[in-house]
Amino acid sequence: MKIAAQISRVIVGLLFIFSGAIKLNDPIGTQYKLEEYFEVFAADLPALHDFFMSLVPLSLYFSVFLCTAEVVLGIALLVGYKPKTISWLLLLIILFFTFLTFYSAYFNRVTDCGCFGAAIKLTPWSSFGKDLFLLVLIIIIVWNRRKFQAMPTGIIVVLSTIASLGVAVYALRHLPIMDLLPYRVGASIPGQLKPSEPLRYLYIFEKDGKTSEYEKYPSDTTLVFKEMVVLNEDAKPKITDYKVWNDAGDFTEETFKGSKLFLIIKSLSDINTAALPDINKLISSVKTKGIEPIILTSGNSEEIVSFLNAHQLTAPYYYVDATVLKTILRSNPGLWLLKDGIVKGKWHYNDTPTPEEVLDLVK
Repeated sequence: MKIAAQISRVIVGLLFIFSGAIKLNDPIGTQYKLEEYFEVFAADLPALHDFFMSLVPLSLYFSVFLCTAEVVLGIALLVGYKPKTISWLLLLIILFFTFLTFYSAYFNRVTDCGCFGAAIKLTPWSSFGKDLFLLVLIIIIVWNRRKFQAMPTGIIVVLSTIASLGVAVYALRHLPIMDLLPYRVGASIPGQLKPSEPLRYLYIFEKDGKTSEYEKYPSDTTLVFKEMVVLNEDAKPKITDYKVWNDAGDFTEETFKGSKLFLIIKSLSDINTAALPDINKLISSVKTKGIEPIILTSGNSEEIVSFLNAHQLTAPYYYVDATVLKTILRSNPGLWLLKDGIVKGKWHYNDTPTPEEVLDLVK
């Protein structure tokens, strides 16, 4: 049993460190996921609606705390720091995660728990299964907690806490150190809107109480269609919801032509307006050098027109779904540079580039 406990300790420790570190790289992504959970609970539990909605503004703080806790608890477990306390804390946190993933899977309310950030996508039931596996291992650790030798490794735990918070703060003040999203630098947006290979389907029909499967759509009209399953899931388009439009119509394809510098305004309620003067100067400068500046926003027309006039922003604006804008850039405002549909640059408002830096990227 002691060997099982030691193996469990290593597996749990490494998985917690990996999961927490991936999410610390992008704490805003976890913030969005927590907001989604709070809003779902508010809708599903009307009696607690106000309570859960009051937690939404605190989502970023919860995100940083939970991600840091995962890393620190994983390291503490591996180095043998306060094994009794750490084992109980791990049990509490895995019970919390197991509840969330079960709720997501059973009620089909949150289709991606964000357990490993944008690095690894799991289905709701896969996420729940992963947490059940960890729960079993952590129960083994708790059961054998008195057999672990406590080590004087507090300094390692302290340093790991400081380092984890440092990564989170850097990602918040700039952008994720590793961009794992489909809109990252170097990615082709139009390329990801198409399947990587022709999709293959399995067609499931029923007749006289018997189920039959076909790889080609059958011509027998007496068959009753039941389901169509994609056989090569990995070939599906990586991006399915990128749409750009204005009152005149769809503008999506136009965003892939030539060099375009997009000013991303995710919302007007929490935008950092102090960064806009420098961004405005950049827009005015690149406009004269062959780069078309465009504003992408999810706000309504009256609000955005008033806002642009107030801040003397003269670039044309187009609409994009709010969720897509959150995925494109973890900054409000932020800058996104495309050339012929390929991402050449992304900047947080704290890192507004010079015109020369932008021009060098589209040469």
